Amino acid sequence: MARRGSSAAMAAGALLAQLMMLLCAPAAAELPRLQHPAKNDGSLSLLVVGDWGRKGTYNQSRVADQMGEVGDQFNIDFVISTGDNFYEDGLTGTDDPAFEQSFTDIYTAKSLQKPWYLVLGNHDYRGDALAQLSPVLQKIDSRFICMRSFIVNAEIVDFFFVDTTPFQLKYWTHPKDDHYDWRGVAPRKKYINNLLKDLDEAMKKSTAAWKIAVGHHTMRSVSDHGDTEELLQLLLPVLQDNGVDFYINGHDHCLEHISSRDSPIQYFTSGGGSKAWRGVFEPNEDKLEFFYDGQGFMSLQLDHNKAEFVFYDVNGNVLYQYTRTANHLQPSGGYVSEK
Repeated sequence: MARRGSSAAMAAGALLAQLMMLLCAPAAAELPRLQHPAKNDGSLSLLVVGDWGRKGTYNQSRVADQMGEVGDQFNIDFVISTGDNFYEDGLTGTDDPAFEQSFTDIYTAKSLQKPWYLVLGNHDYRGDALAQLSPVLQKIDSRFICMRSFIVNAEIVDFFFVDTTPFQLKYWTHPKDDHYDWRGVAPRKKYINNLLKDLDEAMKKSTAAWKIAVGHHTMRSVSDHGDTEELLQLLLPVLQDNGVDFYINGHDHCLEHISSRDSPIQYFTSGGGSKAWRGVFEPNEDKLEFFYDGQGFMSLQLDHNKAEFVFYDVNGNVLYQYTRTANHLQPSGGYVSEK
């Protein structure tokens, strides 16, 4: 199958893949760290999409087309995936045709031929999780850079990617008819304790202007899955103690912005990459700024002093904008709910 995108972008992806393999040695005590330079003016532009891998169905292709348009407009530096990259049960192996059918063949726009940094979602863990972490996939499409937990340092911002699926106890104790690939993760308690320790140490060392955590599962959500109690109890204190500005996730198939009432942290859900329209709305204790029960994605533009978030629907319409500066919170836009 023909490769798409510029040779420069592919070479950059291949270089990052090689670095990833070096940094993922089992004996490493620190989280793998990748370097991604900001633009010459010090700014950074990216897209965020989650819960997408359905071989183009459920409007995945339409969302991808609009991502290409917005990506070109902003000359994006990379794309973040918040997980559930392949439905319903991840990949069967590194030779699973679903990889190209749901990724390479869908995100074909020139602007999207940049590195994709991905975390695993719960549906990814239901298949061969190690396949998504394998460097073999980068030989098929070098954009695909997936690890359990890692850091992308982009000069003005440190992105802390967190493997959130092992936190949810029900996946271990009540998996129902699903099988979860816990190779390299079990035992759960030790894995989570080590991860939290590594995250805390890395965040304390960060000198970036912005600190952003990325995971699959919701921390706060008013949609189908709601809040994830294990993350609120275990992960949130680490984020708050280290001054993390934003937590970005997928899992719920919608677009959301929720403000914490007891800290500066802001929660953003971008899980509208394909199947959506759950028809669920359950408020929580924090402040809901925006909710859209439908398909779409998010852009994020950053410089040293300002972060600008924009949500788009499946037609590329701007649904909501939010800007945060060093000392001000400036939401703009409105509440949108569709069922």
